Amino acid sequence: MTLVGAREGAMSGIRRAVAAAMARDLPAFVLPGPSVARAMGLDLSGSHLRLVGTPRHANLLIVVGPLPPGLRDAAAVTYAQIPRPRAILALGVGDIAPLPDADVSAPLTQAGLHSGLADLRRVIAAGAFRADSGEFNAPALEVRVEYTCPMHPEIVRDAPGDCPKCGMTLVPRETASDGHGGHGGHDMPPEDRSNPADHAHAGHAEDAGGAGAYTCPMHPEVVSDAPGKCPKCGMFLVKAEEGESHGHGHGHGSEAHGAHGHGDHGGHGKQQDHSGHDGHDGHAGHGGHSEAAIDGIEPHFMSMVEMTEGQPRSSDGLQMDWIEVPFGPFFPGLPAGLRLTLTLDGDTVAGSEVRSLVGRAELVDGPQMRVADFVERLAAMMPLSPVAYRTLACAAIEEAASVDPGHDARRGRAAAVERERIASHLNWLAEFGLQSGFLWLAARAGALQLAVQGADVAGIAAQAGAIRRLTRRVQAAPLMRMRLRRIARIGKDTPASGPVDRARGGGSDARTGDPTLKDLGFETRVRNGGDALARLRLRCDEIAQSLDVIAAAGRIAVPQVPDVDRVSGEGAARIETPRGAAQLRVKLTDGRVVEADLDTPSDVNIALVETVTAQQELGDALAAVASLDLSPWEVRG
Repeated sequence: MTLVGAREGAMSGIRRAVAAAMARDLPAFVLPGPSVARAMGLDLSGSHLRLVGTPRHANLLIVVGPLPPGLRDAAAVTYAQIPRPRAILALGVGDIAPLPDADVSAPLTQAGLHSGLADLRRVIAAGAFRADSGEFNAPALEVRVEYTCPMHPEIVRDAPGDCPKCGMTLVPRETASDGHGGHGGHDMPPEDRSNPADHAHAGHAEDAGGAGAYTCPMHPEVVSDAPGKCPKCGMFLVKAEEGESHGHGHGHGSEAHGAHGHGDHGGHGKQQDHSGHDGHDGHAGHGGHSEAAIDGIEPHFMSMVEMTEGQPRSSDGLQMDWIEVPFGPFFPGLPAGLRLTLTLDGDTVAGSEVRSLVGRAELVDGPQMRVADFVERLAAMMPLSPVAYRTLACAAIEEAASVDPGHDARRGRAAAVERERIASHLNWLAEFGLQSGFLWLAARAGALQLAVQGADVAGIAAQAGAIRRLTRRVQAAPLMRMRLRRIARIGKDTPASGPVDRARGGGSDARTGDPTLKDLGFETRVRNGGDALARLRLRCDEIAQSLDVIAAAGRIAVPQVPDVDRVSGEGAARIETPRGAAQLRVKLTDGRVVEADLDTPSDVNIALVETVTAQQELGDALAAVASLDLSPWEVRG
């Protein structure tokens, strides 16, 4: 037996011993993430695995459940980063392309995990090395050639040809294959595009002196009628006369003289005295550059002071070059499937963009669905809180069909949702502990989550003491207070849902007024402050309250699909999921679901990312996003 990702070399001698040792110690990277695996009931820590936070430190890639299409390219890139020998264990997964075929596949159960690992260890011990190890190329990392116009860089084609604007021959350039989604719109007039600076016309620097013209300090051939960024290097454009003062006149056709991103060297500042250079009148356009050759310094060099001139000032008054840094979709401590891009001004966040790579699919698969299939589909779409959404679907269908589940069923359902709330909040605590460096919290919260999420009333009662001790310890921890206090504050005027709202003194809770929960002693919990610490403490409060509700209910019952026969009608239901209020509207025709519409708390709270990250240091910004407890599976696609 051999691995798809075996390391090149003959399997003999000492390599057999190395392979046997590697089979015993398997550092693993989990997709979509450990939080999803725990939510599906998998105890990875109890399987003699060593979970790692980066693929570069792994030899095993574990794929848990079907991979959403939006995560598949990222999964292939992750696998490509794992050093050889590397293996794939697929749990409850069918097709995983563009990943190679799994070395071992097993059911998505704890028993399946154990048996799959046992098989995988035998495969690694027998075939970690082979002479004909094949290559793996992630499609997203492949480089392809496209063609563009030197004078009009906005013109891009897949094949050689001539520029439709100036007739020049297009020249080739390399680009990443995943960034090419067609070039429709490249030929749009500048006035129809959102950023006129992206359509600067190279080679027209002679017009730079016109009123209102902007140019790039590094690429003077780039000229625009409006401020913006250079399409070549991303620098902010400056007034044309300022570009002239930087010493980039038009006497030389070289492109920015190759000066890119170097430090500030004395002797090349624009304040340098060139009064002694009388013999260089032909270079008057380069008044900011010394013509003397200096070892180690490129001729026509530009300093950082000049490069950042005209850019916005940071909060500390400095002018710095801004960079965009992506995080996710498999970044430890952030929700799996979330792609967060931060624009950094030094180590401070100047802007942010966030989106879900999971993207919620259509609720109704086809023109109509059987009620049972619809309920199962909605629950499967929400792997982080399937019980809550199953309960929501059943309640909406019962409303449409005028079906009463009964007093005992409602109490059992309420307890089932509260059990999932405990497990979800513990899962969040585990991920938050991992990101914040509190490894004791990550380990303890993760273990307790696995202990309660499938437990009955007696099982939860047995774990209640340990859970309460953990929440008290978390709330009293001085380092936790120091780490989270006063970061990521959210005001009361900003829309928010669930614990995020209640942690700022808001009272939105779909459980309020529910007669079943009122009989079980429920009261809305709130915290003031609106920061990350308040959100953590509120979730701890809710865990304790959910324990009380379950004890009062005396039973836990996951809802069964109602029998609606051939009823037609419309219904709606609202439920408080672990992340906030979700509302579902359904339409039945002859006992089948034909229409459905869903509002989720993550649809509301994902809009808060820009608010909680603005002007935060990088570490605080990441903690702020984590404190929102977003579920990418809930976000509209």
